[in-house]
Amino acid sequence: MSQIIDQIRREYGQQDSLRDAGLSRPAGIESFEDIAYGSGGDQVLDVYRPGDARGKLPVIVSVHGGAWVYGDKNRYQYYTSSLADRGFAVVNYSYRLAPEYRFPAALEDTLRVFAWVREHAEEYGFDLDALFAVGDSAGAHLLGLYCAACTCRGAAENMGIGGSAPGPLPRGVALACGFYRPRMSEEKETSTEMEIFREMLPWPLDAQSLARVDVLRYITPEFPPTFAFTSTGDFLKAQTLELQTVLKAQGVPHVVRCYGEEENPLGHVFQCSLRNPYAGGCNDDQCAFFRSLMASKDVLWMN
Repeated sequence: MSQIIDQIRREYGQQDSLRDAGLSRPAGIESFEDIAYGSGGDQVLDVYRPGDARGKLPVIVSVHGGAWVYGDKNRYQYYTSSLADRGFAVVNYSYRLAPEYRFPAALEDTLRVFAWVREHAEEYGFDLDALFAVGDSAGAHLLGLYCAACTCRGAAENMGIGGSAPGPLPRGVALACGFYRPRMSEEKETSTEMEIFREMLPWPLDAQSLARVDVLRYITPEFPPTFAFTSTGDFLKAQTLELQTVLKAQGVPHVVRCYGEEENPLGHVFQCSLRNPYAGGCNDDQCAFFRSLMASKDVLWMN
């Protein structure tokens, strides 16, 4: 394992521990924890529901970020339970990380989780007609690939996850501070990404291999309605703008927002920093977007 991956895991862990110190889940949230969706120790999930809710609820599947090499459901428990507190059932899962498990392991786990949601809808009160998903950073990449595999002919086979389209397809997605299009480059700012892809991908690191995991090349008009957001201080901001261009060109209903102020930049995946007032507003906006789809309201376009 490279020093870069060791460094990411150490630094991200320190940052997240500081971010979440003293936090607790909202009062009244009912949780079902450490449910196996596969045979591996990393293949576990939690389900959160408002404790006073009865019957079926709209459901959100959360795909965590962490540069494909870091993170788990425990790091996302406060963010995802805050979404449940807004009236949703939420599925918060861990997936197998690179480089111990090379691609497409994390994507295969995402397929397993969506299949698990469909299979256990009655047991946990999931309304599959109101199935949504959120993903940030590397999680937005994995969620984008999943949706593309469901909607773009030949994409699943090209990604290495079989020849048939998976399912179920979310009715809408929220993609946060995401990474969508890897590129071969010698530029300093992409060297870390290339080092990760070198250890993550099962194919030689070249332009053809990177194209196989390029979300933007697979987007068709059938891609789910998308709420995409970034922030003034997000180092992946340009990727969200590229996503916006492709969504518009393909006619995919979408909203794109940039949060924060230029004089006081807001950082990457800020929506998980629950003490930040921008996080609460953004998370309200994500849930409002999903509710607008449930109500069949027109989705606003923001250029």
